[in-house]
Amino acid sequence: MDPYYFWTNGEKADRQGITENLYVQGYLQFWDDLLRRHPGLQIDSCASGGRRNDLETLRRALPLLRDDHLFEPIGQQGHTYGISCWIPFTGTLAGPSKIFKDQPVVPVDPYFFRSHMAPCVIIALDMRERTLDYEKLRRLVGQFQRIAPFYLADYYPLAPYSLDPKVWIAWQFDRPETGEGIVQAFRRKEAPVVSTKFKLQGLDAKATYEVDNLDGGKESRTGRQLMEEGLSMDSKEAPASFIFAYKKKS
Repeated sequence: MDPYYFWTNGEKADRQGITENLYVQGYLQFWDDLLRRHPGLQIDSCASGGRRNDLETLRRALPLLRDDHLFEPIGQQGHTYGISCWIPFTGTLAGPSKIFKDQPVVPVDPYFFRSHMAPCVIIALDMRERTLDYEKLRRLVGQFQRIAPFYLADYYPLAPYSLDPKVWIAWQFDRPETGEGIVQAFRRKEAPVVSTKFKLQGLDAKATYEVDNLDGGKESRTGRQLMEEGLSMDSKEAPASFIFAYKKKS
């Protein structure tokens, strides 16, 4: 429901906001009492998609569904890019999916699935659908499980924010205490640039890092090289997605 009408209906001009104030106090007290009576209770704050991502709610709950805009790769990339600056733990649905009667079956696609990777991923999957490539799906889920802990690490956007289908977008999560991290990058469907580089952040310039491309291949680079020259990636196909995991060696 949209409560604004009920908050303001009947209030005098010099009393606007009083009902809203009392409502919010009651809402927060209700959740505080639940947590007091049930220590350790986990509350999902999903409310019509991102309607309760305020600081007081985030002290008490987690948005396990961060928005109702689902199953669209560029929008999901934008969600992860922006919300990671403010909220360390959020969730979303990931396909392939057919949760609505007239919705077509989405094939297992790395670009689509990786665009939906977030700290919490709810796999929306109809197990009765026998045409899906379950082996590929297992590999993608395994990749998510490998990188999931890094979503709580330091966050660095590596490209300007954009929903333009003609650009690349990328970000990095880094654990300085262990010298590890991940990089995710996406070449969108209409991006004309085949090859690009993204300069990483927060590394030890004098150290050597082993960089593992989760699609295959490893290389050793110094922190200075990764930060000044950048991490290279290219794809003749678009859209395309990349996941790199790196670890400090020395």
